[in-house]
Amino acid sequence: MKLNQLVLLSATSLIITTVPVLGQAAQITASQNLNNTNASNHSILVAQGKSMAVASGKFMAAEQKTTGSARIVTESGHRYLELDNAFSTSNQGPDLHVLLDTTGKPPQAYKNQGSFVNLGRLQKYNGTQRYPIPDAVNVANFKSVVIWCRMANATFGYAPLQASGSVSAR
Repeated sequence: MKLNQLVLLSATSLIITTVPVLGQAAQITASQNLNNTNASNHSILVAQGKSMAVASGKFMAAEQKTTGSARIVTESGHRYLELDNAFSTSNQGPDLHVLLDTTGKPPQAYKNQGSFVNLGRLQKYNGTQRYPIPDAVNVANFKSVVIWCRMANATFGYAPLQASGSVSAR
């Protein structure tokens, strides 16, 4: 009786460990067949992974000299704010933040904290940077990117945004 139980246990163990491997092999084979038989769909999937500009603008000085460009891009279904390599602002701000503002020319000092979305602290005073934009934010409602000193409530610089072509901002 013990020998029969041991054989049954071994057979069950072999089946349990083999079935998931066979399932993965079937998924890989199906995926390879799909890619090989439908090359046009494969190309579309690759194209969706590229970033596409939704809006862009050049920085202007407000309280401090601020230069370079900002752009909002969509990549793999998510949106990001990117500051280019030419971006530069003053290092005199102790608490700089990156905002999306609903106006084309933001105020020197904010009285209404509800007119912007704060994307976080400025990563560095110059050079390329990237900030994720929350999915719930409709970027079509925002007209500028702002470098803002939270401590002094001062706008250092801003970039009025222009929509890029016919790409949807949502």
